Amino acid sequence: MKDQFSMEIVQFKQTDPQYPSLLKAHLANHAPKTISALGNATVLQSKILALFCSVRCPGHLILKTHDLAQQLKQANVTVIGGFHSPIERECLRILLRGTQPIIICPARSISGMRIWVEYKKAIEKGRLLLLSPFKETQRRNTVETAMDRNRFVAALADTVFVAHASPNSKMEKFCHEVLRLGKSLYTFESEANKFLINIGAKPLSPNGLHILK
Repeated sequence: MKDQFSMEIVQFKQTDPQYPSLLKAHLANHAPKTISALGNATVLQSKILALFCSVRCPGHLILKTHDLAQQLKQANVTVIGGFHSPIERECLRILLRGTQPIIICPARSISGMRIWVEYKKAIEKGRLLLLSPFKETQRRNTVETAMDRNRFVAALADTVFVAHASPNSKMEKFCHEVLRLGKSLYTFESEANKFLINIGAKPLSPNGLHILK
């Protein structure tokens, strides 16, 4: 593949120059042998923020996350995520209204996946990349693929932001994994996130965007 932008699904093997070196650096032997991409793969060369939130999230943190998404959109920050939980999907809706790059990583293969009109428009503008580490035969989301996808996203990101992780949830377990990867992990300063800060997550400053500096 000579060009990194395509309206068709392309695959990058570990031996290809387009294959992100961060995957091998952070996932080692667990790095996917091949990744599939649809869209502008050059966005992987920018500084990337991963965005996560548990399915259940306190109301005041939902509002803060909404405001942060607006800040990220206005600051032209490249955001990556699975955009699966309700607040993550709301953030994606906000980000799609901007002009900044977005990387969407579903917990399944992108082969045969329905591409929404909003996605197509963003892909055509060169600002959206659909990226998957899964084989073509993986056509369903599962709990296991969601966890693998989250690790994949974290490995690609320069910084990981978790708006909220419910205690004893899979998201909390994931936060421990992020810290073991040596990634910078941030969250909102809140009593609801006190345990995340206690394990090593850094509280977000008022302007929010210092996490990318």
